[in-house]
Amino acid sequence: MAYTIALDAGHGGVNSGAVYNGRQEKTDVLNLTLAVGRLLENAGVNTIYTRTTDIYDSPARKAEKANESGADYFLSIHRNSSVYPNQYMGIESLVYNRYGTAARMAENINENLQAVGFINHGVNERTNLVVLNRTQMPSILLEAGFINSNSDNSLFDNRFDEIALAIADGILDSLP
Repeated sequence: MAYTIALDAGHGGVNSGAVYNGRQEKTDVLNLTLAVGRLLENAGVNTIYTRTTDIYDSPARKAEKANESGADYFLSIHRNSSVYPNQYMGIESLVYNRYGTAARMAENINENLQAVGFINHGVNERTNLVVLNRTQMPSILLEAGFINSNSDNSLFDNRFDEIALAIADGILDSLP
């Protein structure tokens, strides 16, 4: 059975997301989302994107696009940030239900990213996020490192291909 996954590069257009030393979350996550998508497509997964260029859609519209696509899974990719530079580092996945299909997939993604070198802050339940509570399929919001952490940015830049592969493999390993 061919699966369909909706990939969402967080933010976009006028909404840059987190910014650190000129680096914009919207750009990092678009590049990563497209790289993950190429890997999934090469593995035979139907891949739908909420954006492939620097445009903005509301989180509600992104959830609608995913629902309209009939996707089996939804992954929204972001970069985290904190109040002070270099205060925190690592990855985290957010899901609507900590004990469902999305949580198992998120755990696989996180474990793969930990193997690449990120600190793993685990899978956490977040019921108030539109891209998690308005999607009709198992959905994950991945925080792919802290954009205001020099060590996470170094890892993100120097091991970008491995990070994309870790995410794609975490998804592929979770498909029934």
